[in-house]
Amino acid sequence: MPKGPAIRCDRIWRKARLATMAGGRSDLGMVEDGLVAARDGRILYAGPAGEAPDLDAPQVEDCEGRWITPGLIDCHTHLVFGGDRADEFEKRLAGVPYEEIARAGGGIVSTMRATRAASEADLVASALPRLDALIAEGVTTIEIKSGYGLELDAELRQLRAARALAKARPITVTTTFLGAHALPPEAAGDKDAYIGRLVGEMLPAIAREGLADAVDAFCEGIAFSPEQVARVFTAAKALGLPVKLHADQLSNLHGAALAARFGALSADHLEHTDAAGVAAMAQAGTAAVLLPGAYYFIRETKAPPVDLFRAAGVPMALATDCNPGTSPLTSLLMTMNMGATLFRLTVAECLAGVTREAARALGMLDRTGTLEAGKACDLAIWDVERPAELVYRMGLNPLHARIWSGR
Repeated sequence: MPKGPAIRCDRIWRKARLATMAGGRSDLGMVEDGLVAARDGRILYAGPAGEAPDLDAPQVEDCEGRWITPGLIDCHTHLVFGGDRADEFEKRLAGVPYEEIARAGGGIVSTMRATRAASEADLVASALPRLDALIAEGVTTIEIKSGYGLELDAELRQLRAARALAKARPITVTTTFLGAHALPPEAAGDKDAYIGRLVGEMLPAIAREGLADAVDAFCEGIAFSPEQVARVFTAAKALGLPVKLHADQLSNLHGAALAARFGALSADHLEHTDAAGVAAMAQAGTAAVLLPGAYYFIRETKAPPVDLFRAAGVPMALATDCNPGTSPLTSLLMTMNMGATLFRLTVAECLAGVTREAARALGMLDRTGTLEAGKACDLAIWDVERPAELVYRMGLNPLHARIWSGR
């Protein structure tokens, strides 16, 4: 019987080994003799070459046996900010307590002042080197939070700068409003009044401009109480915005359960989360975002309850938490190594954590995170013999090519 005409596509990658990440939790979805075809920026086919339909493309790439994974996703960053805190780092190494640094105007307040003083163009320019470092490692999607302005104009400026980065570089940017990050000095210690302004003025203005894809908060003794966070989340949900939470990082205020109660996309950090919090996350479908860079940098000793997450079936993502104070990290490859070394995640968990589960934590799994037909053609092509090398090595970047939206 005569064959029909070949299916037209824009580009084909052949003679590749695929880690599609479309399998189960312990399965990389590996294909030894694989092929990926793209059309109009989306995957048309990804799978065994012998099972592919008849395809025709003007551009065919021979991958020479290299591994292809989904483009990497950094699902928790504070990438846009003013200034840096290297001087504080040096002081802490010399034995100056953090409390003393904070009383002298350091800490988040230091970054807040620098961020408020920066123009949108300044914020974009300072963030670009950090973004470029992540892109150079195969990152194709990144989440960027506000939270260093702590007043409306500066928060808007941070979010606009984050959106501008998506125009300056070939990358997908999703933005998160984190006004409930810390209390600004002008609030004079009145957290309830500040949350009232956030809910009544800041959040509605940001929603009107469409600048936030989600809303986050920091639930901690040094930040905001569960009751205050609940006010923020109630307002966010009323505006149709999904929520996520910095939860249980330094103590157990039952932030994981609070996040689950509001159907949060993710709860992040989670070092002090208990079994009840894990069960609530599992019930709600809330992903756990683990941040080993912050754990390492501030010398934490209590690791998140990975075994409980595994047993309950809670999906685990990994992210850099790139920020000036507690995780000045711009390497997802190093993040995977830290996740394996510090938290004892498996290779499959680490790779899923920066692809499939990171997409899930952003509510984007229908669009990216695995090599499957219909999803964005975001690929990372690696010069490695086996995927474990991406987790095993420290300080080596074996990226051969990065593809975003098929190009």
